[in-house]
Amino acid sequence: MEQLINQIAALKASIEAFSEQDAEAYRIKFLGSKGLVKALMGEMKNVAAENKKDAGQLLNEFKIFAEAKYESLKATDTGAAGQQINEADLSLPGDLLPLGSRHPISLVKNRIVSIFQRLGFAVAEGPEVEDDWHNFSALNLPENHPARDMQDTFYIAQNPDWLLRTHTSSVQVREMEKGKLPIRIICPGRVYRNETISARAHCFFHQVEGLYIAENVSFADLKQTLYFFVQEMFGKDVKVRFRPSYFPFTEPSAEMDISCLICGGDGCNVCKHTGWVEILGCGMVHPNVLNNCGIDSNKYTGFAFGMGIERITMLKYQIKDLRLFSENDVRFLRQFTGTI
Repeated sequence: MEQLINQIAALKASIEAFSEQDAEAYRIKFLGSKGLVKALMGEMKNVAAENKKDAGQLLNEFKIFAEAKYESLKATDTGAAGQQINEADLSLPGDLLPLGSRHPISLVKNRIVSIFQRLGFAVAEGPEVEDDWHNFSALNLPENHPARDMQDTFYIAQNPDWLLRTHTSSVQVREMEKGKLPIRIICPGRVYRNETISARAHCFFHQVEGLYIAENVSFADLKQTLYFFVQEMFGKDVKVRFRPSYFPFTEPSAEMDISCLICGGDGCNVCKHTGWVEILGCGMVHPNVLNNCGIDSNKYTGFAFGMGIERITMLKYQIKDLRLFSENDVRFLRQFTGTI
């Protein structure tokens, strides 16, 4: 019993000397699971039976003393922290946060949408996971059609009839199936193709496709619409040419080139020294597509076009590596703050 009394006296002296240290260090040393107070409580097993009552009372008083000291230290620490806060100069200006910017793909997409909205085109959107009918068959691409090989498709393993859309033409099909004529829409969105990622290709990219269906729509209407778009996007001095091409869902079909913005049409690596860069495909909607969607091809005609937003963005800002758009490099993205 005498030994226990001496131990308690020594610990009390040690606690009193702890006044200049922080509360957490005190708690760990004295009140923690391996602290000195708990170790002292373990000495009860060595106290004779006739002294256990007095020893227990003594230990409880010591524990209360130790806990009270801890509460005092906590109050001191909190007060010091509060004093530091109160002493802060609230008149100092705050730290400036860096100004963010829109992604260049979003900037160009919004610009394209804005141009066509001025011509009366409405925006239409659809699902990125599509069925075979809307992505292929309704667009004059029946099963085993060789043109399907032009697009490496991601199919859904659980149901091969479902896939990640390879173009936003599927949105055009859904709009035509509604039967609300005339139709004048643009369809921006992300599309997916199983391609090797490189400076000129990616497994996902973005498109804007357009569709206009009404009575007496002609190829001349298509050309004038696209002439307007190019001049608004790239300026009045850009030259335009159309080349015959093939797409299963349009007939006749064409590809549209503009004079290279990098070299001004003189020839460079970007335009492969031709002076021209292809920016979109277009054509008159194939009668089979109209009939597949429940539209009378004898009464209505229409045109369609589609472009890759990444291609337009690369030309607009003279970017030579497609991968930069998806790498989230802040140094690259920061260049587009305040553009367009």
